[in-house]
Amino acid sequence: MPLFIAKRLLAAGAVMLTITCLTFVLARMVPSNPAVVYAGPKATSETLDQIRTQLGLDDPLPVQFIDFLGRIITGDFGNSLATKQPVLPDLLSRLPATLELIAAAMFIATVLGVALGVLAARRQSGVLDGAIRFLSIGGVSMPAFWLGLLLQVVFVGRLGILPATGQFSTTMAYSNPVDPITHFALIDCVLTGNWAALQDGLAHLILPAVTLAAYPLGLIARMTRASMLEALDQDYTLTARAYGLSPRSIVWKLTLKNALSSPLTVIGLSIAYMLTGTFFVEVVFNWPGIGQYATQAMLAVDYPVIMAVTLLGAAGYLISNLVVDLLQAEIDPRTRS
Repeated sequence: MPLFIAKRLLAAGAVMLTITCLTFVLARMVPSNPAVVYAGPKATSETLDQIRTQLGLDDPLPVQFIDFLGRIITGDFGNSLATKQPVLPDLLSRLPATLELIAAAMFIATVLGVALGVLAARRQSGVLDGAIRFLSIGGVSMPAFWLGLLLQVVFVGRLGILPATGQFSTTMAYSNPVDPITHFALIDCVLTGNWAALQDGLAHLILPAVTLAAYPLGLIARMTRASMLEALDQDYTLTARAYGLSPRSIVWKLTLKNALSSPLTVIGLSIAYMLTGTFFVEVVFNWPGIGQYATQAMLAVDYPVIMAVTLLGAAGYLISNLVVDLLQAEIDPRTRS
C-alpha cells in the first residue's frame, strides 16, 4: 500500500504540473490585453506600459512561467485584474458555499444512485427497472441549467413551496444573522443554534443540490445496476443462495460490497464534474460560490482568477481520484498493481 500511494502521488504531481503549464500557455494565448483590463479602456499608452512592467508581461514567456510557478507554490495567485484584490482570499471566501452545495448534491446522488441501481438489478427487466433506467437516462441527458429553470418554474412559480435563488432569504441578515465560525453556513447555524437560519438555508439548498445531483445520480445508478447484475451471477452469490442466506443479506451485505468498485470510480469522476458543473447551477440559482466568481472572471477576461479556478478544479479532481483509488485498493487488493 505505501508503494501504491507513492506511485499515485507522483502521478498526481506530474499531472498537476502539466495542467499548470497548459493553463498558463492557454491564458497567454487569449486575444486580450491584460493591461487594458487592469487599467481600463481610457488608460494612456504610458500607463499601459507601466502596468505591463508591473505585471511582468514584458518578460519572456519562460521567465513569466517560472515566476508564476514560484508564486503559486507559496499560495500567491496574484491580483484580480478586475477588482485589484488578491485572488486567493476571494476564492477561499467563496469556496465554503460551493463545497456545501457539492456535499449536498453528492450525498443525494450517491445514496439515491446506489439504492436505485440495486433495486433495478433486483427487479431486472421489470417495471421498476425500466422506470429507474428511464430516470437515469433523463438525469444524464438533461442540461443542468435547463433542469434548474424547470425546477424553479414548478416548485417556485407553480407550487410556491421553495425559494428561488440565493443561499438565505434577505430578511435572515436582519432577523437571524449567521455568525461565521467555520464559514460553512449550515454548520455555523448548527454550532450557534440558529435554527431559523438553518431551516431557511436548507430550503434554499434543495433545488440547486437536486439540479447538480441529477447527472451523477444517473451515472451512479446505471453503473451500480450493471455491476450488481454481474455480481449476482458470480459463484459466491449462487453459493450463498444455496446455503439459504436471505436475499436481503446477499444483496446488501455480500454482493453490493463486491460490486462497488466500478461505482466508486464514477463517484470520483462525479465529484470532479461537480467542481465545474456547479458553475451553471450557481448562476441559475444566484449561489454565492466560486462558480459565480469564475463566471464573472470569464466575462471580464480576468485570467489570474480563471487560472486559479482552473488549478483548484484540477487539484480537486486529482484528490478525488486519489481517494477513490485508495478506497478501491482497500476493497480489492488486486487493484494495487
